[in-house]
Amino acid sequence: MIERIGVLGAGQMGRGIAQVAAQAGHGVVLADATGPLAQAGKETIASALGKLVDKGKLGGPERDAIVSRISTGVGAESLCKVDFAIEAVSEEESLKLGLFRKLDLAVPRGAILASNTSSIPITKIAAATTRPEKVIGMHFMNPVPLMKLVEVVRGLQTDDETWQVTCDLAAKLGKTTITTKDSPGFIVNRILVPLLNEACFALQEGLASADDIDKGIHLGLNHPMGPLALADLIGLDTYLYIADVMHRELGDDKYRPPTILRNYVAAGWLGRKTGRGFYRYS
Repeated sequence: MIERIGVLGAGQMGRGIAQVAAQAGHGVVLADATGPLAQAGKETIASALGKLVDKGKLGGPERDAIVSRISTGVGAESLCKVDFAIEAVSEEESLKLGLFRKLDLAVPRGAILASNTSSIPITKIAAATTRPEKVIGMHFMNPVPLMKLVEVVRGLQTDDETWQVTCDLAAKLGKTTITTKDSPGFIVNRILVPLLNEACFALQEGLASADDIDKGIHLGLNHPMGPLALADLIGLDTYLYIADVMHRELGDDKYRPPTILRNYVAAGWLGRKTGRGFYRYS
């Protein structure tokens, strides 16, 4: 039975995962490379919940109870008493592999180690541990508190019990799961990246403005937002990394990142998180 959950990485995705886990009644350890980073993640969660209180969507005592379930820690070592660990750091293969080696040493032997990766093979991550059958992909959509989907990714080594426990946990967190084999981009990004790329190529070629391209997809295909606005929300650096991995691993030019995307990332225009991407944000 999963009671205490560890989340390694207190950025946007890690904060969201910690929040939904605490809202579901779990004790959560939110860890990052330093104490101030982890504490800042917890404070951001408290602020987000505070806005729900202001809107009358959450009671003050309930908000306080949720926040009280979250403790902070430094590094993988601080997750030494959790039943289920979820890694949610930057989409960099060497970083993730190193952290999974540390998690394998720190987390109790029977615990499951999950990765929120959106592109890196779970089979490769699992092979960096001494419990590959207990390693699985648990890819949450962004923003985690609002999006209902979790992609559950089975590596070659993942056993049935690990898959079932992960699906059951996701359901308790209020999520709907889909299961995919371990292939670059899994299901969602395999289909999403060509759409984002085509929107970028259309902008790069001067077909239309960013706003008109997005309105076309938003209103013409009934998507909740246009692809360029979505890319800004994801983070253009993260999108570029995913597209590069898929282009390299699958060898298909439909995953080839457009020059405009590479240039924006080189300029530091990474989307919402930097205040500028395909759009400007205040």
